[in-house]
Amino acid sequence: MPADFAVIGLGCLGLPLAQAAVAAGIGTIGYETDPNPRRLAEPAAGRTPADIRRMVSGGFRSVTDPAELGRVRTAAICAPTPLGADGTPDLSAVADAARALAPRLRPHTTVLLESAVLPGATDEFLRPLLEQGSGLRAGRDFHLAYSPGRLDPGSRTHGYANTPKVIGGLTPACTEAAAAFYGRLTDKVVRARGLREAETVKVLETNYRQVNIALVNEMAVLCHELGVDFWDVVRCAETKPFGFQAFRPGPGVGGHGVPMDPRRLSPDGAPAGGTLRMVGLAQEINARMPQYAVQRCATLLNEHGKSARGARVLLLGVTYKPDLADLQCSPAVEIARRLMDLGASVSYHDPYVPHWRVRDVPVPRADSLYEAAAGADLTVLLQHHRTYDLQGLAVKAQLLLDTRGATPAGAAHRL
Repeated sequence: MPADFAVIGLGCLGLPLAQAAVAAGIGTIGYETDPNPRRLAEPAAGRTPADIRRMVSGGFRSVTDPAELGRVRTAAICAPTPLGADGTPDLSAVADAARALAPRLRPHTTVLLESAVLPGATDEFLRPLLEQGSGLRAGRDFHLAYSPGRLDPGSRTHGYANTPKVIGGLTPACTEAAAAFYGRLTDKVVRARGLREAETVKVLETNYRQVNIALVNEMAVLCHELGVDFWDVVRCAETKPFGFQAFRPGPGVGGHGVPMDPRRLSPDGAPAGGTLRMVGLAQEINARMPQYAVQRCATLLNEHGKSARGARVLLLGVTYKPDLADLQCSPAVEIARRLMDLGASVSYHDPYVPHWRVRDVPVPRADSLYEAAAGADLTVLLQHHRTYDLQGLAVKAQLLLDTRGATPAGAAHRL
């Protein structure tokens, strides 16, 4: 099948998009600047080797030659944009993608950006790179639009087809070109007024998650001090049929949806606008949760006559999300580091992670879960995978700290 669509960046955004395009019968290639052949085998948004094999059988090809980009009518940039030291997205991978695409850009091509960026980046950062490298003008010679990535990794309920896709173009014609493409992949396309509105949708959605998780994390800490079972509080509160959405506390916030403060920077790097104080505070609260989890570990050990130094601590579930092999920003790494700093002997078990390194040192993996729990001074449930028999673990473990509120009431100590 001749390629009609190119996905640039085959990570947590690009690979699911490519999969959806192949499923829709669109000839698709995936361009990666990293020629590592293991790239497609790495976990990305819950995709499995079987998913990849189905994509390949459907005509999907992974390419490293940028000349292939000149043969498509639609290209989507899905490069990673991790937060830099200044708290803003690092756009270097987006720039690399634009430089690879621009010299091969043909008239009437539709260019889509899905990477998480601050408002204004598509017009002020990406557009000049594409225009300078191609000699074409966005909105006249080619279409340019932004669509925030919306994924629920590992979800069996929300996929590409039944998740509405927000789009915003540089011009109305750009918006319609993007709508025509995404309309082949999803049941509903939502048109934003423009690029900045579409970009800000991603900011709002990501920060909404961050702020609400911070609220329940802070409530959980307070309720522990007051002797209140916060997990029971959430269970009761979520029965309210209006005005409340249940979020649950945990040992930290992981995943690819990093919080963003949409401040505008002037050319000299100085802030040109206000900041979201609530988002900053939420980040501080959530960033403290791994440390709080370790403090709870040390306190529990002390209450049972043991010191953290020399204690055998077993961490259960080190991925950022249940039933998924993705380690992106998992709080388990910081928790393991802090426990090691206290002198604890740390091991782990995770059915989705055969090998795990912290500080570039392999962490011992428990082969027999129940034997490891019985032999550990403290077992810490960091992620509730469906394969875990929590009642059985509660019986076997000498001491169990549940950071997810997944065990029956009274069966374990809860965060």
